[in-house]
Amino acid sequence: MNDPSLETGRTLETEIHPSSIVDPGAELGQGVVIGPWSIIGPRVRVGDGTRVGPHVLVERDTTIGADCQLHQGAVLGTDPQDLKFRGEETILIVGDRTVVREYATLNRGTADLHQTVVGDDCLLMAYSHIAHDCQIGNNVVISNAVNMAGHVFIEDWAIVGGLTAIHQFVRIGAHAFVGGASRTSQDVPPYTRAAGSPMKLYGLNSIGLDRRGFSKEVRQALKTAYRAVFQSSLPLTQGLEQAEAEAEDFPEVRQFLSFIRSSERGVTT
Repeated sequence: MNDPSLETGRTLETEIHPSSIVDPGAELGQGVVIGPWSIIGPRVRVGDGTRVGPHVLVERDTTIGADCQLHQGAVLGTDPQDLKFRGEETILIVGDRTVVREYATLNRGTADLHQTVVGDDCLLMAYSHIAHDCQIGNNVVISNAVNMAGHVFIEDWAIVGGLTAIHQFVRIGAHAFVGGASRTSQDVPPYTRAAGSPMKLYGLNSIGLDRRGFSKEVRQALKTAYRAVFQSSLPLTQGLEQAEAEAEDFPEVRQFLSFIRSSERGVTT
């Protein structure tokens, strides 16, 4: 019989440092490593191969996927920082292969969505804060000291630069790039670049789209749609209509236009 550890590259043995505290109700997968002075609380589930560094707190009601890395001082699954919170049962979910760097903080949800979610293959850098009911997609990069309020929604492959503040209920679209030290108070459309305080759009995230293999045809169609919506003299609604009439019908273009149409906070321009 083949040894599963050889196929996955991880040991099957779970290691818990003697100084750490693991609640009897916690579930640890195969090959989990818990470093010194860490605390794993009740109803916490840690997936196979995840490594928990020193002085990490996973307070309660949290599910962490496989092959994650939780670095020194990270704090996950704590109560939401919301005055409306009354102790209701809520959870935090972190996907597979996500890296949580030093002193990042991730709160559970509230009665609104009941959960805070971070997807697969994300990088949450040092001192970043993921607030209650935030929904973070896959392959998202949250840079150092990004602070988000509750109910922020960030789609797949977005990147947020360091020291950026994100207002509650803001959405950041897929493959968008938000520059550092920005004040993000309105939605950022997918595939775009935005930065500043107040924030402004600076065209498409051309470098990111090229690196991720978007075809020349898709990038040109997105450019046509962007120009019709944001660089014409037309009102936004008419610009959207013009983009729908002129741009080629790719899924990415439809996503771009649908995101703008559905914005409740308004989009960054």
